[in-house]
Amino acid sequence: MCRNRTWVCDSQSKNAVCTMYGEGHFITFDNKYFTTNGNCRYTLVQDYCYINNLKKGNFKIITETIPCGTTGASCSVAITVFLGVHKLILTDGQIDVLERSGNVNIPFITRKMGIYLVIETKIGLVLVWDRKTSVFIHLNIHYKGKVCGLCGNFDGNSENDFTTRSRCLVEDVKEFRDSWRTSEDCPEVYLTKEPCAVHPYRIPWAQMMCHIIISEVFEKCHEEVDPLRFYEACIRDTCACDTGGDCNCFCTAIAAYAQACSEACVCVHWRSPTVCPLFCEAYNENNCQWHYKACGATCLKTCRNPSGICESNLKGLEGCYPKCPTERPYFNEDEMQCVAECGCVDNDNSYYKLGENIESCNACEKCTCTKEGIQCHYDLSACNCEYQGQKMKIGEIARLEESPNGCQIVKCEINGTVTLPCYLTEKTHKEP
Repeated sequence: MCRNRTWVCDSQSKNAVCTMYGEGHFITFDNKYFTTNGNCRYTLVQDYCYINNLKKGNFKIITETIPCGTTGASCSVAITVFLGVHKLILTDGQIDVLERSGNVNIPFITRKMGIYLVIETKIGLVLVWDRKTSVFIHLNIHYKGKVCGLCGNFDGNSENDFTTRSRCLVEDVKEFRDSWRTSEDCPEVYLTKEPCAVHPYRIPWAQMMCHIIISEVFEKCHEEVDPLRFYEACIRDTCACDTGGDCNCFCTAIAAYAQACSEACVCVHWRSPTVCPLFCEAYNENNCQWHYKACGATCLKTCRNPSGICESNLKGLEGCYPKCPTERPYFNEDEMQCVAECGCVDNDNSYYKLGENIESCNACEKCTCTKEGIQCHYDLSACNCEYQGQKMKIGEIARLEESPNGCQIVKCEINGTVTLPCYLTEKTHKEP
């Protein structure tokens, strides 16, 4: 803020945001704008950097981009998040959580908020994905100067954001982009002409649709967030979007500017029945009242977050939001309805209904979702193994196996089948 002819910075700011949206548009943590095309997997941000021990890091976020038009412009089709022992894959509007090797467990939760899917961690990282081509990465201030990738190094200086993986400062965006490839066998993609130069007949329509960004609709945001970059990006994307999904292209561009305004604490109600409408009332049949909010509540009482308390303090996210009645205060994101009681969420972020059985790694253990959470107990009657399609009881030997190591058997034990040399079993049988 300008006070007494002097710039005064907000020392309370606790995070920064890196934005990737539409057809190859980036805004780094230090607010550097650039646009690039590509057809590969690229590192957006990671804390496995040259300034740290490469083997010690908490996260890595990778984007997969492909050409999404005939002009060479590219857009993101998948986001992969490496978070400790988990690998999260975001694609086709859905999230898959996979296990990977490692011994660091970083707790996280996923929430659906309006049109966005939010991944919230306890390490100062929050990812907001529109389930299409836009992603907003929020980092806590303690990562300042400790990250690298296409999102820059978050050191407060936008002039050195084009730092390559080999620590070289470059000016060419293509050289910078290619240094953050995660694979070397990616085809080259060149954007020889601007999309509007290739499709000049689309310019009037693109200008008409994107004009909302520089119109009085967003007027109160213009002083906070420069609209011209977003307006130009919107026109470019709308010209380039020539293989279907025309409306999605300019709607995504406008939504990106609206979200940037929201981050600057300016809420703009820009959607209408004729401009990128969201028909929230379609959900009303599931015992909840749904309404569109330009800047919705960032933390609700849901079955994945029954306390209604969130680690991060996100600004309002637009989209459809439910209003649950008093007798059903929790929103079940998996069933899209308000409920009086919630089920259980396991360590892999999978949701289970009350009374539902949960598969355990232990053959003799039975787990069930209860009001008190996931409860497990040993049930010896349930102990069995499965080998080649056949069930075996504890202690039962399946059959002899011929192997290069000689005679072996397959035996059913409490934690599953084990393969043992025959002589061990024979010795065991001879002992009193």
